[in-house]
Amino acid sequence: MGEVLQLSDLQLGLLRILWDRGEATALEVHAALVEQDRGLAPTTVSTMLSRLEKKGTIAHRTEGRQFIYRALVCEGDVRRSMLGRLTDYFFGGDVAALVSHLVEGRCVEPDDVARLQQLVAERSGGAEEHDDV
Repeated sequence: MGEVLQLSDLQLGLLRILWDRGEATALEVHAALVEQDRGLAPTTVSTMLSRLEKKGTIAHRTEGRQFIYRALVCEGDVRRSMLGRLTDYFFGGDVAALVSHLVEGRCVEPDDVARLQQLVAERSGGAEEHDDV
C-alpha cells in the first residue's frame, strides 16, 4: 500500500467492523454500528461502504441479492499511513517530536518506558543477543 489513506472516523469505524468480523453485509455493519450507539440510516451505511470500495479499501462479493463486504487493507497499513501523514503534517516528519508529544503530560508507567526502550533498541539494531558469556 504505497498511497496515503485518509479516512474519516466513520470510515475507520466501518473498516474496524470488517476487520473484526472478516466480512459482513451492509445490514450487519449497520447493526454493529447501532450496537455502538452510532445512529445512522442503513442507506448511509451502504453509501459509505460504496465509497470505501471506490477508494479500494474494501471489496464485495455477491451472495443472492446481498453484497458481502471484506477489507482489502489491513489495520496496520492504515495505521501506518494515517500516522505517517499526521507525523509529517504536525511534526514535520520528526518522529521524536511525535513520541515526546504522546508521552508529555501523561502518566507513563515504568513498563511502558521499558517497552519503548526495547522497541527503539530493536529498531536501531541495539538489541543484539550476546551468547558469548
